[in-house]
Amino acid sequence: MAGRTERCSGCGLQLAVPPEARTIRCTMCLAVTPVRPFDPFVRAHGQVRQAANWVKGLMNQVSSSINSYASTMNPQVGPSFAPSYGYYPMPRPPMYPSAHGKKRALLCGVSYRTRHYELKGSVNDVNCMKFLLREKFGFTEDSIIVLTEDERDRSRIPTKQNIRVAMHWLVNGCQPGDSLVFYYSGHGSQQRDYNGDEIDGYDETICPLDYETEGMIVDDEINMTIVRPLQNGVKLHAIIDACHSGTVLDLPFLCRMNRSGIYQWEEQNPQSSIYNPRPSIYKGTSGGLAVAFSGCDDDQTSADTTALSGNTTTGAMTYCFIQAVESEPGLTYGRLLNAMRSAIREAATGIRISGPIASLLRRVLCSGLKQEPQLSSSEQFDIYTKPFLL
Repeated sequence: MAGRTERCSGCGLQLAVPPEARTIRCTMCLAVTPVRPFDPFVRAHGQVRQAANWVKGLMNQVSSSINSYASTMNPQVGPSFAPSYGYYPMPRPPMYPSAHGKKRALLCGVSYRTRHYELKGSVNDVNCMKFLLREKFGFTEDSIIVLTEDERDRSRIPTKQNIRVAMHWLVNGCQPGDSLVFYYSGHGSQQRDYNGDEIDGYDETICPLDYETEGMIVDDEINMTIVRPLQNGVKLHAIIDACHSGTVLDLPFLCRMNRSGIYQWEEQNPQSSIYNPRPSIYKGTSGGLAVAFSGCDDDQTSADTTALSGNTTTGAMTYCFIQAVESEPGLTYGRLLNAMRSAIREAATGIRISGPIASLLRRVLCSGLKQEPQLSSSEQFDIYTKPFLL
């Protein structure tokens, strides 16, 4: 129970400190604060006092986050989408634009520079996606938030804290007629599902820049944050270029398509699964529409490649997505999905993957591409007649 609090050297926030810690990083301003040495032989009343201070500091942080979250969310939306499977308090918001307009987007590109699993194409992907949104779909500069390691503003670095804040910004105050875009290029992963809402027993995740110390962002939180608040008339498109991303938004329906283009919607209902003896958890919207294009199925990997764009490294899925949107007039969701899959299959032999299992994955990909973009949605529709519009 022994614990302490230290005042952040950057912003002054009281931080809860584990007994063994020598330094602690503030989740609000990211400043590193030295911690006073911990004496294991303090007197009993001193231990009680330290424990009480630690609990008080922790409760202050929770209270502050809850108050910030409640004050920034639309009161008609906030209480209605509080999940039964967990609570993810909103961190303190940075200086983001308060007036979004009818179209707004959050673009995240994580490169993990200087690490052995560094990605070369993530920033390129974000820049290309931003250009597409502005030039083809009419998104304005101040309606797009970009998080990459190239940004000088620390609130625009793709850390877990910053991505979570930006996701709340994206949907905050959304109104009928709004068109929202969430784009992510980076590593994705899986972890065991502990609340029984996954058919395969695994949650899908995205990996922020600091995921090794702060943890990954789980699909449950992504769904609760940017899917559940969508009211009637609000539209969200998510484009996720990451490994294991097929159901990373936890949407209720996944489009299963064969190579001939024949498809059927598969309900993502864990009630019929051995992993979930409890009633299913609703993962849809509050009346709006959420659609996600992802780089691959949950059991597949996505890759950086130069095979599609010459000397420039890009995410395979991102490049094919942009090319299809730019080149095909009157695009439907079905035609877009088919075009992306066909382009990636044709470029399979040029895919390059970094990381400890790179050589194995190269052999697998060269024998037949195992990356197939996926389409999921909060509702079922005819993918060959519904036009694709952002």
